[in-house]
Amino acid sequence: MVRTGSYSAAARSLGYTQPAVSQQMKALERDVGTPLFTRIGRGIRLTEAGEALTRHAGTILDSLAAAQQQIDAIARLRAGRVRVSAFPSACATLIPAMMASVAAEYPGIRIELTESEPPESLRLVTRGDCDIALSFSYPGHAAEVPEELAAEPLLEDPLTVLLPSGHPLARRRAVRLADLAGERWIAGCLRCRANFVHACAEEGFAPDIACTTDDNLVMQSLVASGVGIAMVPQLVLSFLCHGKVTGRIVEPHTRRRVGAYVLREQLRVPAVALVLGRLVAVAQRRVGC
Repeated sequence: MVRTGSYSAAARSLGYTQPAVSQQMKALERDVGTPLFTRIGRGIRLTEAGEALTRHAGTILDSLAAAQQQIDAIARLRAGRVRVSAFPSACATLIPAMMASVAAEYPGIRIELTESEPPESLRLVTRGDCDIALSFSYPGHAAEVPEELAAEPLLEDPLTVLLPSGHPLARRRAVRLADLAGERWIAGCLRCRANFVHACAEEGFAPDIACTTDDNLVMQSLVASGVGIAMVPQLVLSFLCHGKVTGRIVEPHTRRRVGAYVLREQLRVPAVALVLGRLVAVAQRRVGC
């Protein structure tokens, strides 16, 4: 109507009836609480309020169009952001392969990574601070998972022992935990340490823990220097950096369960579902899946 100068001309331009357009304008005037048009003969003219609304209308319509384009891009995986939090050994193994896979096919998807240990990683998801959390649990030490989270199993990760390469037991393919009762140990994160102490108790001894670190590279350096030995998941063996360190399977065999956790409602978000699917594919290609 601003361009045509009358309700009738606007109706013809839009393909509506003149009464329908007139009713819409009256409803708009009721909503804003002031007249927007005044009649001049057979035409209409904008009031001061109408001129103000007209100036903003173009910006509003442009913003709506831009918003629709952005939403379409997100829905079609041309854009989007997924925040992932994972524990250190997953950050060094599963996450890089997943991110490379997504980037190769969907370069518009942005994946933001933070590092956290369980159970803090699960709390990040429930608080809305991340979209997907990778977590792990040990047999007999099942993690409490909030009801609002959906779990996607990824893999079972065998436990191994890190030994200095010159250790007498390093020549074996597998090492019984009971044979290491007299060793000094380097423990990991709280959850890993609790499982380790429990496993030692099952074998009839209390471990002599010399120090504790959740940094896998620090742990390797300590083992290489002869400070102690360590029990670690097999994922850690994927990035052994010290030639003086050897990894051997621990008997009796124990595996930790690794999974991805997401709010159930988030499963409907295309980018989140994509990243979750790629994590499953990467995990399935690893030994021990």
